[in-house]
Amino acid sequence: MRKEGLVEFLKEKSFWVRKETLNIHRIARDTRLTSSLSCVEILVVLYYGKIINFNPSNIYWEKRDRFIISKGHGGISFYPILADLGYFDMKELSRVCYKDSFLGGIPDCIIPGFETTNGSLGHGLGVACGVALALKKKKRTEKVFVLLGDGELNEGSVWEAIMFAGEYKLDNLTAILDNNKICMLGFCKNIINMEPLDEKFKVFRWDVTTVNGHDIEQLYNSLTVLKSIESGKPKILIADTIKGKGIPRIENDPLCHIRSYSPEEIDEIIKRLK
Repeated sequence: MRKEGLVEFLKEKSFWVRKETLNIHRIARDTRLTSSLSCVEILVVLYYGKIINFNPSNIYWEKRDRFIISKGHGGISFYPILADLGYFDMKELSRVCYKDSFLGGIPDCIIPGFETTNGSLGHGLGVACGVALALKKKKRTEKVFVLLGDGELNEGSVWEAIMFAGEYKLDNLTAILDNNKICMLGFCKNIINMEPLDEKFKVFRWDVTTVNGHDIEQLYNSLTVLKSIESGKPKILIADTIKGKGIPRIENDPLCHIRSYSPEEIDEIIKRLK
């Protein structure tokens, strides 16, 4: 597919994933909608842009790249992608959070395509470091990707993992930060201000790239480069995003993380979605 066609294809997929994420929240109102909407383009580029090597017919394929979603509250926008790619039946999307469904509000590794359980925040990067180190020890060429939330950076375990990855030169590890700038109960800068984030990662010997996290072309170009370079350093893509992206009346609302929306509100939001 030519690049122009690919970008348009990825934009169409992003629109579809955003709409399906809203439909999931319609039936599972305890899910974290706005945190899931900020990372839609990141997930779409990783999977439909074929940055990540995967095989839905053999979910533990040895040559797959490993993808760990550390920000568990953003996981429901990954469900439509996995279903569309064939990891499970599309009809399961209508049963999220049902008593006998494997698709919960917080994802775990019983879901085909999920590498790890999402428990307490702040653990995904440490797990990713362990996987990356093991692959290097085995001289494997598969890559490890991990999606972080910016609110997670308040956890000390994340900074232990950042130091570890730099110390052990884990250049097969790429972290992607969904930098939507809002935690559960307010703006990140008003809780623990982490800026300048890029300088902090550089101090711990990471390669740092910053992009608009909703710009498909920027994401695709940056992730393609990051996957191929061998700098001897772990890599971080700081993706500046908007919490609640696609819903103007809730975008950047400092309390949007904990808000639920009625089926009627979801209908209206989907009607106005662009």
